Amino acid sequence: MSAARRGAGLRIVSVRREGEDPTPLTRAADEYLGYLSVERGSSANTVESYGRDLRRYLSYLAGEGVTRPDDVTRQVVEAHVRALDDVGLAPASIERAISAIKGFHRFMVAEQICENHPTADLLLPKKPERLPDVISREQAFALLDERMFEWHGDASTRKGQLAQAALRRDQAILEVLYGCGLRVSELCGLDAGDLFLDEEVLRVFGKGSKERLVPVLGSAARVLSSYLAEARPVLAAGRPVTPAVFLNARGSRMTRQAVHATVEKYGAYAGIEGLHPHTLRHSFATHLLEGGADLRIVQELLGHSSISTTQLYTHVDRSHVRSVYLESHPRAHV
Repeated sequence: MSAARRGAGLRIVSVRREGEDPTPLTRAADEYLGYLSVERGSSANTVESYGRDLRRYLSYLAGEGVTRPDDVTRQVVEAHVRALDDVGLAPASIERAISAIKGFHRFMVAEQICENHPTADLLLPKKPERLPDVISREQAFALLDERMFEWHGDASTRKGQLAQAALRRDQAILEVLYGCGLRVSELCGLDAGDLFLDEEVLRVFGKGSKERLVPVLGSAARVLSSYLAEARPVLAAGRPVTPAVFLNARGSRMTRQAVHATVEKYGAYAGIEGLHPHTLRHSFATHLLEGGADLRIVQELLGHSSISTTQLYTHVDRSHVRSVYLESHPRAHV
C-alpha cells in the first residue's frame, strides 16, 4: 500500500487524557502508538485497541506508584494480567493486551528509552480453542434470496429512490461478504479503484495493510455490478465526492457498525438470529473447503499469515467429514 493510502484519514491515538501531565511512561506509550500507525502501518482499529490496553496498563502502574520505564518489574506486569482476568476480561482481550504490553516494552528497549525489559519471556495465556460460527449452505441461500431485496414502494420520490438504492446496496454487501470472504473492515474500506470487475477481482487491504487480490464471481459479481451502475449513483447524488464503494443514505462511507446492523437485520429476516459479518467470512471458508478447495488457496483468499489459522476451519463440520469418509473409503460400508 502506498504511504498516501496508508496515511489517509490517520488519527493520532494517545494514552493521555486531555489536560493530563505526561509521565515518562505515557510519553513513551504515545511514541509507540505513533510508531505503529506511521512506520508499521497498523490498522486504525489495532492502534485504537492497543491504545485502550496501554491506557489501562499505565493506569494500573500509576496506582502502584510506577511512572518510569526502568521501574516496571515482571511482578507488577503479572499482577496487572491477573487483574484483567479478575475483572472478567475475555481471554482474547487479555491476549491482545499482553501483546500490546510486550510490544510496548520491546519498543522502549529498541529505542533506548530504557534498559529494563520485564516482558522479555512473558508467555501469552493459553486461549481455549473456539470453533467459528458458520451458517449452512441452505441458510446462505435463504439470506441471499433475491426476493428479500425486491422494492415494492414508490420509486418516483427521492425518498423512495434512496430506499430502493439502500436495498440494492444491502444485497451487494451480503453477497460480497459471503462471496469474497471479506472482513467487515475490508468491505468498508473498499474504494472504486480497488474494483477490477473486468478481471473479476477485488483489491483488498487486510490486517497490517497487507494487500491481496480476491476473486469476485457469480452472483456476488452480478449484484455488485448492478449496485455500482444503478444504486450507488442514487446514494451519491448531490453529495461530496467519495471513492468509497458502499455508501449510506448521506452519501458517506458505510461504517462497520452500520454493516453489522445490516447483516443482523437480514439474518433475522432469514431466520438466523444474531448473524455477524464474520460468520459470513467463516461460512465462506468452510463451504469452500467442503466443496474441495485446497487449504492453501483458502488461506490466500482469507489473507491469513499462518496456515494454522486457516486449519481451524477443517474442524468445523464433523458431519461433512463423516459423509466424505463414507463416500470415499473402500471399507466404509463393509
